[in-house]
Formats: sequence, structure tokens, C-alpha cells
Amino acid sequence: MKRAMKRTLAAGLLLAIAVSALAQTLPPFSSMAPDQALPTPLRFITLPRISPNKISLVSDEGKTVLRIDSDNSAGSIGIPLTAARAQGNTSLEWRWKVSRMLERADLEKKTGDDYAARVYVFFDVPLETLPFVERSKIKLVRMMAGGDVPAAALCYVWDNKHRVGLRAWSPYSNRVRMIVLQSGPDSVGQWKSESRDVAADFREAFGTEMPAVTGVAVGNDTDNTEDKVTTWFGDVNFVGTRK
Repeated sequence: MKRAMKRTLAAGLLLAIAVSALAQTLPPFSSMAPDQALPTPLRFITLPRISPNKISLVSDEGKTVLRIDSDNSAGSIGIPLTAARAQGNTSLEWRWKVSRMLERADLEKKTGDDYAARVYVFFDVPLETLPFVERSKIKLVRMMAGGDVPAAALCYVWDNKHRVGLRAWSPYSNRVRMIVLQSGPDSVGQWKSESRDVAADFREAFGTEMPAVTGVAVGNDTDNTEDKVTTWFGDVNFVGTRK
């Protein structure tokens, strides 16, 4: 039953609102203290009837980072970031590290929709610009989720077997573009730095200019494969929005 619930809400609940574009500035993880409570602007996004991941701030190589432990569970942390488009700051940067690969995961199948690590970027796409069927699906998910589920998202993933650079639609929604940035076991246990031009990635996926960013979320999930993994995230930011 819990698998059915997750997939019924899949197009929105894990994305679930995540995060509105908040005006306040959130300090980076590296400025926080290990083991402190998560600041209020960070939102822990969970799914009904799915065990939640364990979230904590820890010290790693002398810096405070976000740690997410997933054991047959799911969950993400919503981070209130916006792209300062007037200044052209559409490059999202972050560091991440995983403890292991999820051997049974498969981004092409609903039954394998688990990830050692992923980063979502949500966009403010007006519903009236979408085809009727897509509008109807999103409205239904919003009713079930009880919130303003984003109408478009990019999802950058740390995969187990697909080639780096692969772009594919989520098996549950053609409003979520999956992009593989890391893959395979070679970099397990190592910090990897990423920088993505989300405006370019949005154009490739949806064929239009990037609208406003409404939020970012980082996390992992293992509830489909009943596996476990630990993921660490360093500071996440659009270039130029923090000094």
C-alpha cells in the first residue's frame, strides 16, 4: 500500500512544495554548527506512509555539511533559493557525496525509482500555458497533496548505471526532467562538485525560457528497492546570491 501511495502522488509529493521563493537569506551549511537543529527556512519534505529519512548536520573534513540517511525510506530538504535572473545568476553549484550505489535502482522504471542522491530545481510555470491533460494532472496532484506542487522541475541525480549526461523524463511525469551527473561506483565516498546552468537545462527540457525558480530540494530515497544509503551535501547555491 505504501508503494501505491507514493506513486499515486509521485508527480508532486516528493517534489512537494516544497519551497516558496523566500525573501530571507539562508546561511550556508558550512556556517552552521554540527548537530544543531535545522534552521526554520529548511523544510523536511516527506511522503505519507513512507518512512522518513534521517537528517542531520555533521562535520566532514572540517566543514559542516548536510547528512541524509535513507534506509527503505524517502525524504528531501527544501532549500529556499532563487535564481537572481536580473544578474544572470542561473548557475547552481553544490557538492555531494554518497556512501554506496543502489544496485537495484533504475531511473527508467517505476519500480526502480530510487536514487543515492538527487537535487531538484522547481519552476513557476503558469498552468494556463500547459496542455489541458497536463493541467488536469497537476491540479489533481495539488488537490491530493494539499499544496502548490510545481508544474515543472529538473532533477539532477547520482545514478548507478546510466551514462553521465543522460537526460530522460521521470517514469511518472513528463514535467520532471532527469539529468545524470554522476554514475557508477568509481566516485563512491568522494566529494564531487557540480555546476549547472539551470536556464540552459530548462530550455533543453521544456523548449522555453526559464521562468522563476520557486525552490531547490536535496535528498535521496530507497523505499522502492528497500535499500540503504547515506548522502552528504555541501553548500548549495545559485552563483552570486551569497557573499
